[in-house]
Amino acid sequence: MTPDRSPGLAESARALAAGEVTSRTLVEQALARIEASRPVLNAFRIVRAEAALAEADAADRELAAGGRRPLLGVPLAVKDDTDVAGEPTAFGCAGDFPPVATDGEAVRRLRAAGAVIVGKTNTCELGQWPFTEGRAFGATRNPWHHGHTPGGSSGGSAAAVAAGLVPAALGSDGAGSVRIPAAWTRLIGIKPQRGRISTWPRPDPFQGITVNGTLARTVADAALLLDAASGSHALDVHRPPALTVADAVGRDPGGLRVALSLKPPFTAVPARLHPQIRVRVTELAGQLAGLGHEVTEDDPPYGQIGLAFVPRATAGIAELAAEAPDPALLDARTRGAARLGRLLGGAPLRAARRAEAALHRRIGAFFRSYDVILAPTTAVPPPRIGALYRLGPMATDRAMIAACPYAWPWNVLGWPGVNVPAGFAGDGLPVGAQLLGPAGSEPLLVSLAAQLEAESRWHELWPAGATG
Repeated sequence: MTPDRSPGLAESARALAAGEVTSRTLVEQALARIEASRPVLNAFRIVRAEAALAEADAADRELAAGGRRPLLGVPLAVKDDTDVAGEPTAFGCAGDFPPVATDGEAVRRLRAAGAVIVGKTNTCELGQWPFTEGRAFGATRNPWHHGHTPGGSSGGSAAAVAAGLVPAALGSDGAGSVRIPAAWTRLIGIKPQRGRISTWPRPDPFQGITVNGTLARTVADAALLLDAASGSHALDVHRPPALTVADAVGRDPGGLRVALSLKPPFTAVPARLHPQIRVRVTELAGQLAGLGHEVTEDDPPYGQIGLAFVPRATAGIAELAAEAPDPALLDARTRGAARLGRLLGGAPLRAARRAEAALHRRIGAFFRSYDVILAPTTAVPPPRIGALYRLGPMATDRAMIAACPYAWPWNVLGWPGVNVPAGFAGDGLPVGAQLLGPAGSEPLLVSLAAQLEAESRWHELWPAGATG
């Protein structure tokens, strides 16, 4: 194991259980990498150095006594929208946020699996944008190209994993916020079924469009983290039947019917697929055909699905903005979105939520003809730092929709999606593609992603100077 970058999640757990390395060593190395990367990448909002080392020592004692848990002693990071006991949850906002008393349910489950939480990663303000920049913490940069964003809103988690600071990280996805940064940093990003990973103490965040998900360099690691974090809190609104995902890695998915969908879903502004991303995703479709799958170009019947998204997204922003200790410190775009959310929070919100059942029926019927959808994750490669952050409210919305029109419909539906690396565009900028399925299809998507990974070996390529 090289101290310059983290070993994978499964490899770390294996080496710890075999006594080849101690948790303290892995945590010390992770903390050193995080500190060295800070001037360039700026991936972490909070680093729990003292607490993490104490947790590592406790894990080493348990390992020495013969204790075995899935992630015992492995260092991990979580996004700063997730509660970690003793730390504030600022969710990208400026202001004096008090420490929370208890872990969120997802963190509680990771701790129960033995993980050591080394820190909380940067995210844009209330997770609204596909970039990770803000007045509270500055800009988080892409390990592949420091002049470009790693995406958002789980950009800190993506940057930390892509640079090898930690083996895997938890993120959240309300409009592609796991899949977009995974695409732009060459990672696996799993957005699971709504409720698969608990969001407690928020039982239904952003009116049901936001879920917790995982980011890792390999399909196996992303699935292992998903299984460790999965499970419901008794008061969660969404509690899907339990399933195991990691078992699907290496399992033959069989011959699948794949719909290649290149047309952006309904958007209020024009969105054009970057020609090189079109080529990369089409090449991936050819790869699937070469693996024996039947690939047909076809698009789901999205209709005007955006009308079911905006009230839910803005109402969620309004709810969170109301909790800010100093609302005057919020970005003007946040305050504007919160005002819109309050306006749409009555009948429009109720109509948007009612529309989901009809969308399930209509788009679900598409899966009578196909097993999986392959689509671009984004329409463009990662923008430069500041390109979106410096825009005004209307220009931000237009640029965001044009850049990322493909991911958010699956948040309205609440169904699973997995980003896989699709190569590079432009000046060596990573891009990705999504494998999308109906409710409960995580094992199928993971099996297919792992099949692609076995052939492409995308995880073997690291960014140059990965630790900054």
